[in-house]
Amino acid sequence: MSVRRQTSSRLPRLKFRPPRRFIKLVLIVFGVALAVFPQLYRQAGSAPPAADFSTPGPTLIPTSASTASSSPLLSGDPIKIDPGLLSPGNLPQSPVRILIPGLNIDLPVIEAQVVNGYWELSESTASHGVGSANPGQIGNTVIFAHAREGLFLPLRRIKIGDPVYVLTDSRWYRYSVDTLQFVAPSQTSVISPSPDEILTLFTCSGFLDSQRLIVTARPSR
Repeated sequence: MSVRRQTSSRLPRLKFRPPRRFIKLVLIVFGVALAVFPQLYRQAGSAPPAADFSTPGPTLIPTSASTASSSPLLSGDPIKIDPGLLSPGNLPQSPVRILIPGLNIDLPVIEAQVVNGYWELSESTASHGVGSANPGQIGNTVIFAHAREGLFLPLRRIKIGDPVYVLTDSRWYRYSVDTLQFVAPSQTSVISPSPDEILTLFTCSGFLDSQRLIVTARPSR
């Protein structure tokens, strides 16, 4: 008696058993997702609004026709200036040059600072005493220089009525010589402040510079 071995046309079912490490990894990833997702959701809900990249509207620039009545600075018409703006009190510029045509004097003028109670004396230019008035102001404008060739040496030949010109950065002033006098070096009243607008020039004079030549000039307009 023969025994037949039966064969099946079906393949045997394979039982798939995932490794334990893979299961643990899946569980860890799932747990992390559960922990992080609520926080990301809250952040997404509070995100700032997106920037506005829309095209800005045009800037309005007033024309002279619409602003001439309210803002004359924007109109083409000339602006009337208060005469007070041109008064001597509004012209504080210091002198930068002095000219005396009759004596061929043409010198730059620098500011003479006060050192130990004395004005500094330049060796090569005329000097304007700091603290004295500026040209065009009420007060005594004091300008001085050494009695040397190329400086104020010719001042000894000046005469009453001679014109003197003092220049600032923006304009010039004309003076006319009013008085001449010789004083001692200690006589400082001649360079004191004045209630009037005057120009005082001085330089050394006399034997061994024992005197000072003082020239006073007044505005001539």
